[in-house]
Amino acid sequence: MLRALDGALKARAAKVIPNGMYGHESTAMLPASYPQYFSRAKGAYIWDVDGNRYLDFMCAYGPNLLGYGDPRVDAAAARQQVLGDALTGPSPVMVELAETLVSMVTHADWAMFCKNGTDATTMAKSVARAQTGRRIVIVAQGAYHGSAPWCTPNLTGTLPEDRAFLRTCLYNNVASLEAAVAAAGDDLAAIFASPFKHDAFFDQQALDPAYALRARELCDATGAMLVVDEVRAGFRLARDCSWSLAGVRPDLSSWGKGIANGYPLSVLLGSNRCRDGAGSIYMTGSFWFAAVPMAAAIETLRILRETHYIDHLQRIGERLRNGFEAAAERHGFELRQTGPVQIPQMLFNEDPDFRIGFAWAEEMLRRGIYIHPWHNMFLCAAMTEADMDVAIEAADASLASLAPRRAKLEAHPAITSRLRTRLEAGA
Repeated sequence: MLRALDGALKARAAKVIPNGMYGHESTAMLPASYPQYFSRAKGAYIWDVDGNRYLDFMCAYGPNLLGYGDPRVDAAAARQQVLGDALTGPSPVMVELAETLVSMVTHADWAMFCKNGTDATTMAKSVARAQTGRRIVIVAQGAYHGSAPWCTPNLTGTLPEDRAFLRTCLYNNVASLEAAVAAAGDDLAAIFASPFKHDAFFDQQALDPAYALRARELCDATGAMLVVDEVRAGFRLARDCSWSLAGVRPDLSSWGKGIANGYPLSVLLGSNRCRDGAGSIYMTGSFWFAAVPMAAAIETLRILRETHYIDHLQRIGERLRNGFEAAAERHGFELRQTGPVQIPQMLFNEDPDFRIGFAWAEEMLRRGIYIHPWHNMFLCAAMTEADMDVAIEAADASLASLAPRRAKLEAHPAITSRLRTRLEAGA
């Protein structure tokens, strides 16, 4: 595939952007052939700046839920754009969207809007501390809740004080959670949790209902707030909070990515148990109240309520998982597929430095399939069974190509460096 324009953009960016790119969409820890820049997207597909088309299993790292450029959502956004977007005060759509979310999410009595997932999780932390008057927040080891100093996985530029009241436990481990709560004593403000364990570089784990129930019990007993971070998985597992599937209601939940089908919006939802705390904090942003993304979200949520999109995602996700498993077995590879089928993680056995995963991802890219070698992926409602069949055929051909040269594969230097750092740190 041609990469001339992408290479030129990378060279230009290196002069005016630190490292040429930053954040989770940087390709520094992906195979060298991966494009950094894209020119357009539609439905389930993206095109890089050199005109190469890919079936996109990253879905913009989650925001693409219904399909890129969904005409219904785009039309709602366009109608609002004519009226106004970022104004001196909010549009009436803010009230309508809050009402819509409160009607859909069982635990929610109120909503506060922002822009990014980190905004929403940080606001949840602030509300919990304001409501309880306490400091300690418990999170699961390895869980990702954003890029603010209190939660970023990269400690560069942060201070120990930023995490002075952050404590950890093991996800799905009731005894570990109980020990962390006991150690916090009467200073526990909140327990944070993900809908399921979806840490990068590791197999995903389904939520143990016993863990969810115990977290709720501990918060009730101590007066702490239970927070579910729905930014990544929200509305891909349920039309309600994901923990509703376990019969547990949190006090707060943070949402983003797919709620407006790619338009920039995130939200904190909360129960009346912490309404006073929410009303006492000061958090804001110049574009947090912009009306266009809110109009897009209202239409997105209407579509989610009125269609069988979850059933569709599960059906095509199972088709993909079964097809990939058969292809891997056929060519002598052990592919581990974990997590919900609509948010899959794919790793290989006997691949501690991900060299097989990287080589497979690169082979898939050559065949027009964009997958990720160490991060969970996403399905969107615009994907079809035919798309899954194309991806399965590409997987079969890619693994057939890899099998005879498996022993000669080399690890990606950035991954080797990361694993060495983790080993030195005792992680």
